[in-house]
Amino acid sequence: MGEPQLSESGAAQKRPGTAETAPWGELVAAALLGVERRTPPGGSVGALLDAAAVETVRRRAGARPAAPHRRTEPAPDDPRPTPPKAAGRRLSLLLANRAGGGTATTGGGRRGPAPDLGELLPQWLAAANARGYRAPVAQLPALLDAARARTDLRAETLAFAGPRALWLARQNEDWKFALRDGVQRRIPEGEEHEGEIQRTWEEGLFAERVALLGALRRRDPGAGLALLASSWQSERAEDRLMFLDSLRQGLCPDDEPFLERALTDRSRTVRATAAELLAALPGSALAARMAARARTCVAQNHVTGAGPAGIVVEAPHECDADMQRDGVIPKPPTGRGERAWWLCQLVEAAPLRVWGERLGGRTPGQIVALPVADGWRDDLHAAWCGAAVRQRNADWARALIGPPTAPFTEGPGDPAKLLSVLPEEERGAWAAGFIAVHGLSEAFRILGVCGVPWPLPLGRAVVDALEIARDAGSYPWSFSGVMGLAERCLDPSDAERLEPLAAVPDASETESPGAGAYWAESFQRMVATLRLRATMLAELTPEP
Repeated sequence: MGEPQLSESGAAQKRPGTAETAPWGELVAAALLGVERRTPPGGSVGALLDAAAVETVRRRAGARPAAPHRRTEPAPDDPRPTPPKAAGRRLSLLLANRAGGGTATTGGGRRGPAPDLGELLPQWLAAANARGYRAPVAQLPALLDAARARTDLRAETLAFAGPRALWLARQNEDWKFALRDGVQRRIPEGEEHEGEIQRTWEEGLFAERVALLGALRRRDPGAGLALLASSWQSERAEDRLMFLDSLRQGLCPDDEPFLERALTDRSRTVRATAAELLAALPGSALAARMAARARTCVAQNHVTGAGPAGIVVEAPHECDADMQRDGVIPKPPTGRGERAWWLCQLVEAAPLRVWGERLGGRTPGQIVALPVADGWRDDLHAAWCGAAVRQRNADWARALIGPPTAPFTEGPGDPAKLLSVLPEEERGAWAAGFIAVHGLSEAFRILGVCGVPWPLPLGRAVVDALEIARDAGSYPWSFSGVMGLAERCLDPSDAERLEPLAAVPDASETESPGAGAYWAESFQRMVATLRLRATMLAELTPEP
C-alpha cells in the first residue's frame, strides 16, 4: 500500500482514486465481500486500504477515556495454619487425579488393584477441615475447579478454602457457585454493619443474596426472616422459592405467620414449600388443621367380643380448596389412586403425637403392629414413614423399620431414610445385624447412610458377607458398588484383616470364569486404599 501524500504543512492529502470519509460499515462490507462482488469506496483495493487506515486512526483518536474502576480490595486474611508439607503434596496428587486419572486399569476396562485417588479427595478434605487447616493459596484455583465439577466436594472445599474462595469467586464467573454454596461466608456483626448487609441484599448477585440469607439465618433466624420479608413482594417467583427454602435453617415457631401468608402465594411451588415447612412445625396451625383432617380418616375399630383391635381407614372423598391451600396436591401421580394419594398427604403432614392419642394411648411400636383393615396398611404405613423422616422422630422410625433380623420385604417406606433418623451408633448396629442375616444384595442404600468410617462391627459384617459371596461362587460384578463403598468407609485398621483375601483363590467348578481373579483384584485394591487412607491421616497430623 502506498504512503499517504503529505503537503508542506504535513497534512494528509487525498491520493487520486481514494475514498475521503467512507462510513466504517461500508469499508467493512467491501472488505468482507471482496472487490469482485462490490466496488470498494474509491474504486480500488488500494483506496479501500487507505480509507480503512485513515478511519482506524480517526476512530481511535476520537475514543473517550474509560471511567476508572474501583480498585479491587485485597483478599481477606485467613489465620488458620496450612497442612503439613507431606499433606500438601498429597492434596496436589489427589487434585491432579480427581477425574479418575490415578486409577490404573487392566484389560477389559477393569479398574485394577490401584486405589482410586479421585474418590479419596472428599475424605482428605473432611480430615483437613476437622483439624482446622486452611487451603494453601496456590491450590485454591484447582480446589475451586474440582468443586465446580463435583457438587459433593463443595461443602468441604469451601470450608477448607475459607473467605478467600468467596473473594476469588467474585473475580471469576466459573466459580460463582461459591457465593451460593459458601458455608463460611462472614456476616459482619454490629449495628454499624447493618447498612452493608442491607446493601448486599438489595444490590448483590442472586447467589450472594442466597448465601447472605442462609448465613444470617444460621446466626440470627429472626434477622434473616426480617430481611426476606422486606423485599418478598418484589421478588420473582423462582427467587422466592429459593429464599423460602433458606428458612429451613433455624426453622422455628416465629416463622409461622410469614409461612402462613406464603400459603396464598401466586406460585404453586412456593405454596407447596411453605406448607412443607409449616408441617415440620408440630405446633403450627397448619399441622393442627392436618391433624384434624387425618383424625377423621384413621380410627381404632370397635372391638366386639374377643376380636383383636385394629385400625380402620376412611380416605378423603374430595380434595377441597382448603386442603389445596394447605399444600395437598389434588392430582395423584400416574398409577396412584386419588383417595390414597390425599390420605397419605394428610397423614404425613400431621404431627405423629396425634396417633398415640387417637389409638388408645399406644406406643409407636404397638400402633405399627396393629392390623389395618381393607388393604390400607401400605398406604398408611408409607405416610407414617414420611412423617417420621420429616419430623425426625426416632421412636417412630425405629418402630417402622423393625428389627434387622425380620424377613426382608419391600415395605412401604424407604429403610435407608428411616435409618437416617436413628442415632449414628444405632444405625451401624442395625446395618450390621441386617447384613449378617440378609447378606449384601439389599444393603447398598443402607450402607450409604451409615457414618464414616464404619464402626468395626459393621465393617466386619460387610467383609464377612463379601467373603461368603466369593466362596459361594457369586458374580463379583454384582457387589462392585458395595466394594467401592467399603474402600472409602471401612476403618483403615481393617487392612490387615483383609490381607488374606487378596490372594487369588483356587478356581471351583461353580464360579464364573475369571471370578476368582476379579475378587482378588478387588480385595487388593481395598487393602491398598485402606493403607493409603491411613497414610493420609498420618500426613495430616501436625508437625512438631
